[in-house]
Amino acid sequence: MQRLAVIGAGGHGREVLDVVEAIDGIRPTYDVVGVVADEVDPELLARRGATHLGTVDDLAAGRLAALDQPTALVLAIGDPVTRSVLAQRLEGSGPGWIHHWAPALVHPTATIGADVELGAGVVVAAGARVTTNVRIGQHVQVNVNAVVSHDCRVGDHATLSPGVLVNGSVTIGPGAFLGTGAVVTPGWSIGAGAVVGAGAVVIADVPPGVTAVGVPARWQT
Repeated sequence: MQRLAVIGAGGHGREVLDVVEAIDGIRPTYDVVGVVADEVDPELLARRGATHLGTVDDLAAGRLAALDQPTALVLAIGDPVTRSVLAQRLEGSGPGWIHHWAPALVHPTATIGADVELGAGVVVAAGARVTTNVRIGQHVQVNVNAVVSHDCRVGDHATLSPGVLVNGSVTIGPGAFLGTGAVVTPGWSIGAGAVVGAGAVVIADVPPGVTAVGVPARWQT
């Protein structure tokens, strides 16, 4: 059993706990030692049977006794900007990260093709589909029932919300956020840090940093 701590205790953090529980239900793999978060709801956390270990500052400073030994960490933060900032902070913090690593977590009901690469800290939730010749960067969130089709590239820290449909040969830049049910038609790119609104349909390249909404998706230039 590998020791695991979840960073984040909000709704997404508790969903990641569900992913870990489902993995362990198939084959015992992780021993969850607790969650690291600046704010917690004690009642919701107790209902998940999880222990609050301390804050992110505590982790970065090496003050968490529960993490004095090698422990896998997962960044269970829904917002890609916050997730990116935390990853950079912890990876450069010395005592908070040096003895730890970030595994890719895949729910047993998700399907992953044979020619797929998942970066460190990727979370693939229940019902997601990742097909073939797909490369997914570090700390990416592929949420419930999202689909990533053939020949796609997904940059570090991107978030694919529930029900997102990414068609073939799409490139998604680092830190991009695709809202619930968004569709990206084949061959287009989503720029770094761009936001695609819920239900939007992308039929052209989306520049970095913009917010694209509607059918077809449009944005201010």
